[in-house]
Amino acid sequence: MRGSALARDVTVRRRLFRTSGAVASVALLLPLVAATPSSGSAPAPSERLQRAFAAAAAEYEVPQSVLLGVSYLQSRWDAHGGAASVSGGYGPMHLTDARTAIEEAPHHSHGTEDARGDTARPARVPEAKVPDASELPARLKTLPRAAELTGLTPEELRTDPAANVRGGAALLAAAQRASGADADSADPADWYAAVAKFSGADDQASAASYANEVFAVIRDGKERTTDAGQHVALTATRGLTPDAGRVEKLGLRRAGAAATDCPETVSCEWVPAPYEEFGDKDYGNHDKADRPNDQKIRYIVVHDTEGTWDTTLKLVQDPTYVSWQYTLRSTDGHIAQHLKLKDVGWHAGNWAINSQSVGLEHEGFLTKPDAWYTEAMYRSSARLVKYLAKRYDIPLDRQHVLGHDTVPGSTSSAIPGMHTDPGPYWDWQHYFTLMGKPFERTAGADGGLVTVLPEYGKHKPEFTGCTEAGEKCPAHGSSAVRLHTEPSDSAPLVKDVGLRPGGGDSTIGVNDLGSRLSTGQQYAVAERKGDWTAVWYLGQKAWFKNPKAQPTAVDATGPTITPKDGAADIPVYGRPYPEKAAYPSDIEPQPVSPLPYKLLKDQRYATGGKVPAEYFYSPTFDTSTHKVVRGKDAYYEIQFGHRIAFVRAADVRVVPSG
Repeated sequence: MRGSALARDVTVRRRLFRTSGAVASVALLLPLVAATPSSGSAPAPSERLQRAFAAAAAEYEVPQSVLLGVSYLQSRWDAHGGAASVSGGYGPMHLTDARTAIEEAPHHSHGTEDARGDTARPARVPEAKVPDASELPARLKTLPRAAELTGLTPEELRTDPAANVRGGAALLAAAQRASGADADSADPADWYAAVAKFSGADDQASAASYANEVFAVIRDGKERTTDAGQHVALTATRGLTPDAGRVEKLGLRRAGAAATDCPETVSCEWVPAPYEEFGDKDYGNHDKADRPNDQKIRYIVVHDTEGTWDTTLKLVQDPTYVSWQYTLRSTDGHIAQHLKLKDVGWHAGNWAINSQSVGLEHEGFLTKPDAWYTEAMYRSSARLVKYLAKRYDIPLDRQHVLGHDTVPGSTSSAIPGMHTDPGPYWDWQHYFTLMGKPFERTAGADGGLVTVLPEYGKHKPEFTGCTEAGEKCPAHGSSAVRLHTEPSDSAPLVKDVGLRPGGGDSTIGVNDLGSRLSTGQQYAVAERKGDWTAVWYLGQKAWFKNPKAQPTAVDATGPTITPKDGAADIPVYGRPYPEKAAYPSDIEPQPVSPLPYKLLKDQRYATGGKVPAEYFYSPTFDTSTHKVVRGKDAYYEIQFGHRIAFVRAADVRVVPSG
């Protein structure tokens, strides 16, 4: 029997593992990244966490491989220095205590950004209710439950990785008993239902999908050094036969997935966004279209909700405003689809991007942007993006898989209000690695481009404003690299005249994008001096520290854009709209208004390719008036600052970066 963790001798039990043929549902779920530990691994510098897993597994009679597999899917065994995840989860087991985390409404109700981003309609920022802590589901309150089961304090469970692992083991043991399976089984295969229940999912498909991911990890093995320098290994256990049928006995609902567009390897349900007319001929919360027949889907936009799962679903089901295609849940990676992919969501704040993109909202509601994201959500999102990219022939790069923070303001006035999610702590390298497209060096020093690529765990630039304006944020791994006007740490940061029209200085504020590069983005090299590299950025030469011992960028090559011969400078745009003459008489032309930047002679910028000049006209509920206006103009998408931008093809030359 299992007693209190306050008074117990740790008993080590022998475990016998069943290794017969794998069940189909698990065998078909191939891991995103194979990392089987080698038998000849050198001794790690620290084994404390590995020993903590062994002790907790023995204490609560949980197979160690199950405990390690669940923890890997939660956090990749990282402790994150006691910082909470985007859903209020702590430590290697991601024990959740979200009661004090909900302080703001979802990000679509923040600031002045018009999510639709089309000046043909009046802007409206939706209102969203901040949920009460009593409304939180059980999956966001597992840490208090672990405290009850172990006798450990909540503070210990948050800050002590070994205690956190014990709490996770206690929860798994309790889930095993609740599932009706053999509570004393030493066979990992018998713990499938317990793993499914541990996920906190409220539907069978999500619970099973989570368990499948965990057993894929167990089957293939993992090994890594954590953010705290702890070496942890899970030896591969081939051929497990999980008792998958027990999930049906957990009493979970059956989610409706019939209408969804999702890969088979994720759990997905249909939660439709309404298309309704209301008020004085107003309507929401999306536009009917016929993509890709009327417009190509060119982009995928990654968002962070800054709201709970339930609050976010309520917002997208409100007929009066915002919408997007998918929402992903942090604790288990479950996906809800809200729009048919042919239709246009209102999410990115730029109508040109909205009309040609798919929006993915990732659950996260902490006001502290230094929070981390669960492995379950990363893996599920990566599978979805890879599926969409293949279906619509979208390149898997940072000029087509955008963060909301890299979507440009459509006009000069829109720039200051544009959103900054998912922020500097989204691990873009890990995300693209899960898609099978890791960023890497592709050229020598004469390649002419660099790909931004700091080592996420070791790269910890200083930020302020995570909790209070001006207050220093906790040190945290980051995808962001800061830019200076000269090759010196003491030099001023580069300025963004669009973000601060009055000419104010950029800051190290966590939401200030005025002087920031991000992992995977590519820029043309302007100069090099010692440990410093300069790139062209917002029309100016911008320097970042790039030492050989710990580089923040690697060399690359590719096509670049520069002004046509004889031009001293050319305008830059936030939307590639048609020329005035392209509009029929019954449609008011959208202005082709440049942003407050210039691309100067002899400067070069990496390009994401040529795009046509198009405008999706759809200001009414009646779809018979909708039309895609196409011009003779064409544009090139470029990586201009932190955000992408567009330049007219007639204004530029395409030249090799080298």
